[in-house]
Amino acid sequence: MRDYYSITELTREFGVSTRTLRFYEDEGLVNPVRRGRTRLYRPSDRHLVRQILRGRRLGFSVAEIREIIQVYKAPPGEVGQLKLMLARIAEKQQDLRQKRRDLEDTLEELARAEESCVERLAELGVTT
Repeated sequence: MRDYYSITELTREFGVSTRTLRFYEDEGLVNPVRRGRTRLYRPSDRHLVRQILRGRRLGFSVAEIREIIQVYKAPPGEVGQLKLMLARIAEKQQDLRQKRRDLEDTLEELARAEESCVERLAELGVTT
């Protein structure tokens, strides 16, 4: 395992911009070592970036990710973090289920509107 990774190495590995990594640093999510203007990321920072990006893919906000990271760093540590993650995952699942219901309702309504338009056009003698 390496001691440090450059910002360029991490941007290539994770497919993100340097601006993204600097944003995560500004938000206090990662804390690379600074040597002058150069940022050196430790393996723990690299792991955090991986977890942050996973959280973003799952729909977590930066604030939610920060909270989850902070819970890990304070007692009860990993147990508290895992319990918080389970609660947040359940919330995200519920939100997504509701969005799916809303989308299905909208699609049904659009299908009814489309059918009405086609029927009315037929009544007017216009073919589609």
